[in-house]
Amino acid sequence: MISSFVITGFLGSGKTSLIINSVKEHLKDKKVAIVVNEFGELGVDGKILSNVYSEVLELSEGCICCKLSAEFESSVRKLIADYKPEVLIVETSGTAEPFPIVFSLKTLGLFVDGVICVVDSKNFPKYKDDETAKYQLATANIVVLNKIDLVNEEELKQVEEEVRKIKEKYKVVNMFAPEQPESFYKIYKAVHGKVPAEVFKGSENPVELALKLEHHEHEHDHSHRKERVVYFDKELTEEELINYLKSLPKEVIRAKGIVKIKNYPFPVFVHYVFGDYDIGMPAEGYEGKSFLVLIS
Repeated sequence: MISSFVITGFLGSGKTSLIINSVKEHLKDKKVAIVVNEFGELGVDGKILSNVYSEVLELSEGCICCKLSAEFESSVRKLIADYKPEVLIVETSGTAEPFPIVFSLKTLGLFVDGVICVVDSKNFPKYKDDETAKYQLATANIVVLNKIDLVNEEELKQVEEEVRKIKEKYKVVNMFAPEQPESFYKIYKAVHGKVPAEVFKGSENPVELALKLEHHEHEHDHSHRKERVVYFDKELTEEELINYLKSLPKEVIRAKGIVKIKNYPFPVFVHYVFGDYDIGMPAEGYEGKSFLVLIS
């Protein structure tokens, strides 16, 4: 049976970094296929991963946990038939809930080893009350506290305590079991998404099909998220790009794109999360216009 993992987590938490820095290392002897879903019509993560992996399927312009579910299942079937992977990795958008994706994978006959929720340790206090973020944590049997190098020991302890509270309140349970065991999950700490190999060894407690979320009924809705694409008609200096990022209004919580910078040999991937930004990973081979996707 093909093994699969779902990588979930809020906008900018570091899902793609985890795939690049951990999956590539720990599953290097396996034939891995990756499905990337991004909120909106312009995908950036798929372009990043295509520079690292040979088999990357990108699904944009919708969410695979709702309106793209049928396309997701048919695309995965074709991917399996054509590529015959040993392991399938699904990276959800930062606005998606993982449980419907788990359901689809089970329907396709795949074994779901883990739902890995990546948490942005620095910015978690800013989004911890978001309903989607809570449901991402709720479905996960593996939680990765990422970016721990950006917080001190006390801040990290507070993030972990808050995560455990959410895991208890939004507990995943088996609807058919007469007695509910204590919710099982593991927490790992990471920098740049680097986690130990055991995360991908398979779980003694795989994600079950028959699950429900206690305490809250919740209908997934993207209507509170807004996306805008900004194009740049000319090359920017590094200073111009940084000043632009610094000038973004507070309601922009995530920005990512590819920008051509003067005196740089290649266009570069740009990432912005809650005021922090990262510039520099080369987007070799990209020949289109410079752009940034802004999500607020």
